[in-house]
Amino acid sequence: MSPRDPIADLRRVAFLLERAHEATYRVRAFRSAATALAALPAGEVAERARTGRLTELPGVGDVTARCVAESLAGEEPVYLRRLVATEGTDLDAEAAALRAALRGDCHTHSDWSDGGSPIEEMALAAVELGHEYLVLTDHSPRLKVARGLTADRLRRQLDHVARLNAALPEGFRILTGIEVDILADGSLDQDEELLSRLDVVVGSVHSGLNDDRARMTRRMLTAVANPHLDILGHCTGRMVSSRPAGVTGPGDRAHRRRTRPESDFDPDAVFAACAEHGKAVEINSRPERQDPPKRLIRRALEAGCLFALNTDAHAPGQLDWQRFGCERAARCGVPVDRVVNTWSAEDLVAWAHTHQPG
Repeated sequence: MSPRDPIADLRRVAFLLERAHEATYRVRAFRSAATALAALPAGEVAERARTGRLTELPGVGDVTARCVAESLAGEEPVYLRRLVATEGTDLDAEAAALRAALRGDCHTHSDWSDGGSPIEEMALAAVELGHEYLVLTDHSPRLKVARGLTADRLRRQLDHVARLNAALPEGFRILTGIEVDILADGSLDQDEELLSRLDVVVGSVHSGLNDDRARMTRRMLTAVANPHLDILGHCTGRMVSSRPAGVTGPGDRAHRRRTRPESDFDPDAVFAACAEHGKAVEINSRPERQDPPKRLIRRALEAGCLFALNTDAHAPGQLDWQRFGCERAARCGVPVDRVVNTWSAEDLVAWAHTHQPG
């Protein structure tokens, strides 16, 4: 039996654990082991496995060493096989059609802010999923807890992305972007000249989530009218406690999460403004967000809004969470042609830049 690629198998396990929303320490164990093995000279992984010395390497434990040994023996690791067997239910026809039409993801994070992986790892995971582009939207400076990007750091990131794009597979590109905080007065938390250089700008409320209805509505209307904002992110700010159907994995258990109620605002006014200004409403696919709720997706649809079906991914495996957003969008009757990330990269960027002054 021919050996498998143990490093690829370890990374696949990490990807599936991330997608299943398993504990971070478990994901890190497999990613750390893959990184440690990838640094070894050719042949040393097999030699260490043969002599039982894999666990002498920092970052390689008993479980990951067992996976490596099984891969080298030509067997699909038992841990990986169990994960694959519990991947979840198939999408219904409408949700599957929407998922198949998606060409990219407009809301993702890297280790430049509060994501867990380098930009290149996120990009390569998107390539494997069949995406044509990934919009990188790390946080803006006021969100210090998430290591938001100052103007200088964002400029450095733009240069880094340009270098990465030159090396990525043909037909795929990282689009530049930001998840910019919508501040208390509705202004956007980044230099306007820099915002004008970005391909796509997502704007979200992360603070003052308990503002009264009138104040929050004014704040969101001001942001939506800003020509630099393209997509209104997770508009209610809610956090829910339940997992969606199909998110399972080895050791699956009830995950304790903080919950947060929806912010209070006038959705009809905000969605009407989004439609008037040609801005998209995000359907956030994160299991703990599921934002906006289905009743508000339907109201945005009735208002004539465009949508962006995003993962808000902070790790490579989370990029496959779009299926959850697709299920919710399909149940609400969102048509494919109203979802901006079913468009090509060129059309998406051209649409975003129609909002710019001049």
